[in-house]
Amino acid sequence: MVTTASSTFNFNAGPSALPKAILEKAQNSMFNYKKSGLSVMEMSHRSPLYEEIHFGALNKVRSILSIPEEFDILLLQGGASLQFAMIPMNFLPKDKKAAYLMSGSWSEKALKEARSIGQAYELSTSKDNKYKSIPNPNVEGVEENTAYIHITSNNTIYGTQWPELPKEFGNQPVFVDASSDIFSQPIDWDHVDLVYAGAQKNAGPSGITVVIIRKELMEKANKDIPAILSYSTHAKGDSLYNTPPTAAIYMLGLMMDWLEEHGGINGIQNINEKKASLLYQMIDESNGFYKGHATKDSRSKMNVTFNLPTEELEKEFLNQAKARGFVGLNGHRSIGGCRASIYNGVPFEHVKKLVEFMEEFKSNNA
Repeated sequence: MVTTASSTFNFNAGPSALPKAILEKAQNSMFNYKKSGLSVMEMSHRSPLYEEIHFGALNKVRSILSIPEEFDILLLQGGASLQFAMIPMNFLPKDKKAAYLMSGSWSEKALKEARSIGQAYELSTSKDNKYKSIPNPNVEGVEENTAYIHITSNNTIYGTQWPELPKEFGNQPVFVDASSDIFSQPIDWDHVDLVYAGAQKNAGPSGITVVIIRKELMEKANKDIPAILSYSTHAKGDSLYNTPPTAAIYMLGLMMDWLEEHGGINGIQNINEKKASLLYQMIDESNGFYKGHATKDSRSKMNVTFNLPTEELEKEFLNQAKARGFVGLNGHRSIGGCRASIYNGVPFEHVKKLVEFMEEFKSNNA
């Protein structure tokens, strides 16, 4: 059986908590899959045994997110950071520009990578208020020669999230980095053309990146790039062009089963909203002892960022939290403070325990 201590509460920003039930299933079957005598990591990725895992995971992803047939699902490597480069390599012609909505460090990195490949510009930004809110879509600022618009749906460092992805861009292709909130809520497929996400927040371990891309988009992609960096290559090869990360894909499939058991995407959205509501209520009713970083209209349901009255109190809060078994509550090194990442795999009961600790700490130090 999985031996993770019941007194450990994992709030890491990523790689993040996996449900105990998933770890137990993996432990029971991953190392001798269907009594084949082979672990998932050993079997040939061309074998019927692995193809069952591979195509099963793809079908489960499509089912959970209700992905229309006009989209391909790719399982790639390199994390979301590789997508920062693959997107402009495939879809940014020399005579066009890419527009980026700037909401934090990850959109900054995506824009920087795009500019190393072609022309790209900031459509709007919330940097002037320290990324405490998401930016205005600035639809009127879209230039005529824009190839696509890039959005980061959730911002792990600053604790902000789009309440709803913009729908005002019409026929303009919209690409979404959903690394930290994919599989946490439904996606409106009528208003996006490409969604990508590293799996290590809400969908399994690190090592696999899910890319969901409109098929007709690939027909217009740049053909003059290395095959390994072309989306069409991986779509034609069913994400088996090169050896895939078999163990991570197996875990992705288990996570899709777990989501289905918890009411599918709507069921997990409801659970996530309850977790976030409980934690934000603690912050809002603390009389300023805990102060959220994000404005209320931009708050993330995945990453709750907050500060205490002084850096000394923050340090003491984190020390005491660690002693109580709370892991990963440090804010990102670039902004400090505190952060609780409450992804799919974090149980409601763990959030409740954190709130109880926060109330106790406030009572003792306010």
